[in-house]
Amino acid sequence: MICVVPTNKKDLRKMVTQTTIETYEEMTPQLIRLIEETKRDESLSEPQKQDEISLHMLGYVKSCTNEIIVEVLAEILGLDD
Repeated sequence: MICVVPTNKKDLRKMVTQTTIETYEEMTPQLIRLIEETKRDESLSEPQKQDEISLHMLGYVKSCTNEIIVEVLAEILGLDD
């Protein structure tokens, strides 16, 4: 792994932005699958489905945020998996 340590805020922002794009693209299919499963769940009312979808989306954002932080710090610190 090539460690690229940002030397200023602009470079750090660029690193975080790139990692954010990659992370959201990587994790989006999982969110879509959860939303589709929830929409098809006949045991839930429409309001319950909307609540579940909201929870899925909140979890998605939290998971993406955590992954972004870990990935950026790992790259800066030169950490491997």
